[in-house]
Amino acid sequence: MNSIHNRLFILFMSGMLVLVGIVSVLYYQRTTQIIHNKISDLAQKNISQTVGLFDLLLQGYDSITKSLNSNYEMLRLIEERDSSTEQTVNIFNERQITNILGAIYYSRDDIVGIHVISSGGKNYNYARNFDSVIDANFSTTEWYQKLQDSSGEMVWLGLLQGSVINQFQKESMFVFGRKLFDLSDHRVIGVMLIETNPQPILAALSNVTISPNSKVYIVDQNDRLIATTAEDKQNIPSFAGIQRPEVNKIIVDDRTDQLIVAARAKMSDWTVVGLTPKGDINAEIVKTREYLYYVLVILIFLATALAGLVSRTIASPLKLLIREMKQVEMGNFKGSVNVNSFEEINSLVSSFNRMVYRMEELIERITLASMSEKNAELQALQSQVNPHFLYNTLDMIYWMLDEQENDRLGKVILSLSQMFRYSSDWQEASKTTLRQELEQMRHYMTIIESRLEGRVQTVVDVKPEWLEVIMPKMTLQPIIENAVKYGLEPLREQGVLRVWAEVHEGDLHIVVSDNGVGIEEGQLQGMQALLTEDFVAGEGLRSARAAQQLEEGSVRPRRGIGLTNVHRRIVLMFGESYGLRITSKREEGTTVTIVMPLPRKGDHLA
Repeated sequence: MNSIHNRLFILFMSGMLVLVGIVSVLYYQRTTQIIHNKISDLAQKNISQTVGLFDLLLQGYDSITKSLNSNYEMLRLIEERDSSTEQTVNIFNERQITNILGAIYYSRDDIVGIHVISSGGKNYNYARNFDSVIDANFSTTEWYQKLQDSSGEMVWLGLLQGSVINQFQKESMFVFGRKLFDLSDHRVIGVMLIETNPQPILAALSNVTISPNSKVYIVDQNDRLIATTAEDKQNIPSFAGIQRPEVNKIIVDDRTDQLIVAARAKMSDWTVVGLTPKGDINAEIVKTREYLYYVLVILIFLATALAGLVSRTIASPLKLLIREMKQVEMGNFKGSVNVNSFEEINSLVSSFNRMVYRMEELIERITLASMSEKNAELQALQSQVNPHFLYNTLDMIYWMLDEQENDRLGKVILSLSQMFRYSSDWQEASKTTLRQELEQMRHYMTIIESRLEGRVQTVVDVKPEWLEVIMPKMTLQPIIENAVKYGLEPLREQGVLRVWAEVHEGDLHIVVSDNGVGIEEGQLQGMQALLTEDFVAGEGLRSARAAQQLEEGSVRPRRGIGLTNVHRRIVLMFGESYGLRITSKREEGTTVTIVMPLPRKGDHLA
């Protein structure tokens, strides 16, 4: 959580999610409102068209009844037949009346039957599959009473199951009728009843439906069902709580679990009511919500990718800069950061690269100065070695000349010449190989063996693979000199000097061992302590206490000068982990181990 990448990602992602959430909520609310308004407008248009179509049908039916009521010939024949007793005339008149009814019947496809009942009880019918009037007590039926109670207006009896006249007609019918009046004196001469196919009415009602589960009802002012598109005609909802609209007015009510749309027909006191479940209305909203969910998932995915890209664009250059800083912290000044990001980050990276370059340049200068200082110190240290050896060699030559041993003198002078030549060549920054050091040691031992007359025996056991190891020049000679002078010369018997090389714990150990008199415990501890102190002294930081000991000679004996010198030169060349290790036992001998790093592949003396 503390990384800039994660924080930028979370910040950007949170902002995007909040923005997407707000936009989604507003979009959903607005879309829901639009859908509700759209459905409400659609329902109003549908019911308005339905009521208009319904009024047109009723007007057509009203025209049929008016045409019959104004047919003078049919009214005359009905009155004449009621008053005539002649059978032939009655039959002829009945046929004429039936023909007039037939003409009206065939004028429209939706008429199922036309029935006229005179005041004298005569029936005239024109219908499909009509045999006879089955109900002889029709005068006491409800529909007949409604027609009789009317004052001449159209009486809409509604959608009935089967014919009220023809018992054999079981199909649903839309039934209406009116009284018949004499045109001259306005006497009631009978009633007419027309039965029509209900499909035009139901088709008109179906226009109100806005979903498969919508149901449309026609109810009168007493909440009696006239017609419906519902298949279940037994479980009819209550219409008592529905407000009755005025003519040319539409009522829309969505306060319940159903959308209620109501309108009133002009030709009757009937109200058309449409009921649509809210679940059907919300189906489109549900689809919109599902679509919105898909869009949200895609937007979240895109926001995540965009947040990751933005945070990575900012954080990646900074991470690269941090990694390079860690490299600089570990001492690697060779790298540089190359990025192409924001202007501020590019400026920061450029400043870092310039800083590292200047640090590298400064370190290189310091390194060159330090190398020059170390080389000067090596030269100064090396110059301490030659006077001691030169003094001893000149002393030996003096005694040999005195004894006039010319052959031995020739060998000694030759070895001395080789040693002077080797020690005076410092072109390779005081570096040499173990092979050359061993060769120099043999020249030195030639001189020593001549001086000690065979009292010292030298054994060298170094594998050829280590002969090309690089080491400081004049490393073995001071160690050999100390071993001979302080270890083997005081010995009354023949001394043995052994030199060998071995690998120990990943380092190369060159061991110089003698079987001389050894070193006293206190003196050995003092020498080991001086070697430890010289780790610091070798870096140019010698303490005042070490300098005082050098002047007073209180700790460092004469024999320690050469060993400390060699130790410091090894430390300067290879590091503080390397140098000399001294062990000794009184009357048993002394061992000096030169610890150096194993040569890497390809290392050689340039």
